[in-house]
Amino acid sequence: MNNTLIGCLGVGAAVLSSLQATHAQQSERPNVIFILADDIGYGDLSCNGEKTIHTPNVDALASRGVRFTDAHAVAATSTPSRYSLLTGQYAWRRNDTGIATGDAGMIIRPEQHTVADMFQSGGYVTGAVGKWHLGLGDKAGTQDWNGFITPGLKDIGFDYSYIMAATGDRVPCVFVENQRVVNLDPNDPIEVSYTTPFPGEPLGKDHPELLTV
Repeated sequence: MNNTLIGCLGVGAAVLSSLQATHAQQSERPNVIFILADDIGYGDLSCNGEKTIHTPNVDALASRGVRFTDAHAVAATSTPSRYSLLTGQYAWRRNDTGIATGDAGMIIRPEQHTVADMFQSGGYVTGAVGKWHLGLGDKAGTQDWNGFITPGLKDIGFDYSYIMAATGDRVPCVFVENQRVVNLDPNDPIEVSYTTPFPGEPLGKDHPELLTV
């Protein structure tokens, strides 16, 4: 069995892990797990001293692994911080790494070298599980949500992927496995537009009574 690198990037998780073929390999290529979580601070984990919130699974990982206790993020929001983690580049050096829309094209381009590519070259099998929110497809609004979505995570170093395309409040609110929407019903195709309202859909600008604060 090859080593496996799994990357979970999500509201609750972002993971990279590996399985070794032999005991000797295990000492050379350890399991690798990245957890990238939205809106969780250093002090929110019980392994870091939090008394009211209990995180036993993360605590177990921390007790058996290497902990980084002095680290800094390049951004406080999800899309740019994920971009920088996976590419090693400052998100603010580009003007298209802000919080992505649900129909954003791939922000990390296939020609870019990623952490997943690096692990692949080191003999790992890689994967990503969880919230993605870094865009899919070539350009915004051009994805084939009813077919094979390309380019995708396979093109930037991930052998396997099971992701939330964007966020729970940005359509399409679907899970995508290996660049195909999970449990898609061909008789109920997906249509996404961030520019054209659906016929008969009430808009806030025309119906102020629908707007609440």
